[in-house]
Amino acid sequence: MTRRTAPLTLIVMPTMRLPITSIPGIAEGEAGRVRLVTTRFVSTIAAGIFAVLIATPGFTCTTLCLFEKGRALVAYNYDAWASEGLLLVNKRGTSKKGRAEQGASWTARYGSITFNQFGRDEPISGVNEKGLMVSLMWLDETRYPPADHRPVIGLLRWIQYQLDNHASVAEVVAKAEAVRLTSPFPVHYLFADASGDAAAIEFLNGKLVVYRGETLPVRALANSTYADSIAAFEAAKRTGEIPTSQSSLDRFVRGAMLVSGDGDPIARGFAALTAVASPGPASPRVGTTRWSIVYDLGANEVYFRTDINEAIRRFTVTSFDFSCRTPMKMLDVTAPGSGDIATAFVDYSRAANRALVEASYTKTPFLRGTSDTERTAFADHADATSSCAVTD
Repeated sequence: MTRRTAPLTLIVMPTMRLPITSIPGIAEGEAGRVRLVTTRFVSTIAAGIFAVLIATPGFTCTTLCLFEKGRALVAYNYDAWASEGLLLVNKRGTSKKGRAEQGASWTARYGSITFNQFGRDEPISGVNEKGLMVSLMWLDETRYPPADHRPVIGLLRWIQYQLDNHASVAEVVAKAEAVRLTSPFPVHYLFADASGDAAAIEFLNGKLVVYRGETLPVRALANSTYADSIAAFEAAKRTGEIPTSQSSLDRFVRGAMLVSGDGDPIARGFAALTAVASPGPASPRVGTTRWSIVYDLGANEVYFRTDINEAIRRFTVTSFDFSCRTPMKMLDVTAPGSGDIATAFVDYSRAANRALVEASYTKTPFLRGTSDTERTAFADHADATSSCAVTD
């Protein structure tokens, strides 16, 4: 979970900046694999980020879109306290039920592969077989809608609900208010699909707010409202400088500027994620970048690396069997390996899911106090209430 807390003490410090004209090109990947180019620019930014982060604690996550030459790609940094996670192959035709008394219930129309840190059906990010992708980021300004007649759903399960039920951003936006999102934790979301469509979805003052098309001129999101972020971007364009601090607004501006350019877009996506990463070390107030993911939505491919295993791994979404008649698959995101890891997935187990929930709750400061009983109930809910609804 990514979080940006409001500072208790005002700290005024200079922001290091570099002229936009100093951005070097990102070289293409070598044959058959992704080669990231470390430039003096990225090194300078990394040093600046580290210096600022020491003095200015915060909680961060960043999503950047690269839509060019017919390719739709999304780059995402997940910043947290725990490194542990499971890649889960979620099956179409699976019936599901929410945890709340008025919880949403549905049957998955599409299969998906998700990055999970807090248990099955509680993803941080993921993509479905139709090329719809979603990521979440912390947003202090979030205020969810008040209670009403609609079925309710939690902030992570809402991601799984969208991937299970919708094939495009247009469908998500059209049906965004079919269920009511509720949670003690404030977040906002970025959706994208294989067509190049994208939307930022926020909940402000109890109302759903959608930025899409002309209202989403910069396809990126960090930990500030989109309105504040785009204002910061326009201000940076006027000054002709790229900010290098670790603040949410500066990460938004820097990342949005760095993803454009020439060369291999996969490599450029990872280079941009490096430039907006939180280098750590983690503390009770500060998470660090644990996972970096690049989705190639048109090609149905996913590339990722973690702080435990920095080798870039990849898989093709459509190479998996999404029938609920076959066993669910999983992969430890921190496991050794590189390159194509599709064959490394193993059968899902309840024990692995419980172990993941235990590790993530123990390492996340604002979840550490959750009782063992509550942790077990949370971990076991999806396994106890999900079943294959295909009868033919």
